[in-house]
Amino acid sequence: MESMKKLEQALSRAGRVDVSAAAGAAAGRLAEQAASDGLLDVAYTTVDSPVGPVLVAATQRGLVRISFCSHYDPDEVLLELSNKVSPRVVEAPSYFDAVRRELDEYFQGRRTSFNLPLDWRLTGGFGRRVLRHTARIPYGKVSTYKEMASAAGSPRAARAAGNALGSNPIPIVVPCHRVLHSGGGLGGYGGGLDNKVLLLKLEGAIGSEEDAAATTSRFGPSPRPPVAPRGRRGRSRGPGSQGPSSRTG
Repeated sequence: MESMKKLEQALSRAGRVDVSAAAGAAAGRLAEQAASDGLLDVAYTTVDSPVGPVLVAATQRGLVRISFCSHYDPDEVLLELSNKVSPRVVEAPSYFDAVRRELDEYFQGRRTSFNLPLDWRLTGGFGRRVLRHTARIPYGKVSTYKEMASAAGSPRAARAAGNALGSNPIPIVVPCHRVLHSGGGLGGYGGGLDNKVLLLKLEGAIGSEEDAAATTSRFGPSPRPPVAPRGRRGRSRGPGSQGPSSRTG
């Protein structure tokens, strides 16, 4: 009888165990061990934010992917990482303590730059040059697609610069939301125009949607270059981004 009571007590305790929590803890320990053994090629987790859930992924080099809003599709992002970076992708929340802290500070208005290493392998060529210059646009300032194209070495490639910014794999940290149309319009944003306005408001670049048109007078980079006189066929050189260098670049 005594042994039967002990068995019943053991089964009762087992029934109170949070299996999902235990599995999560075990997965975390496995990820940490994989990282320490050099077997973790890509780690990822999801963090909460004012723009909704944000999936973040990193390699040994640094932050490689951020996905949120309309682009928030964990299965699609993980497949992309598996195909383009490594099939060894592991969920590891504890791996992102610094990322989570800096994002929280940014959304609380207490951080104006990120101090996170970046892995640029999902970018290349002209697009990478555009994004590296975009990473240097100061907090609270804005630039234009044309200026980013000029800074990347192709003054007439504003549309291509827009495409590069639209496929930015590391938004927020590489602040493509700070790039607008030359005429003052908001332009596009993969995270949704509402979130672009939210981020620009947070940074003090605009006070409201109506103020977006006025941001052309507050560009961080230099003014537009003068137009070449008629009859002369020359290329006026556009200004580059003159913002301070960033440790994310």
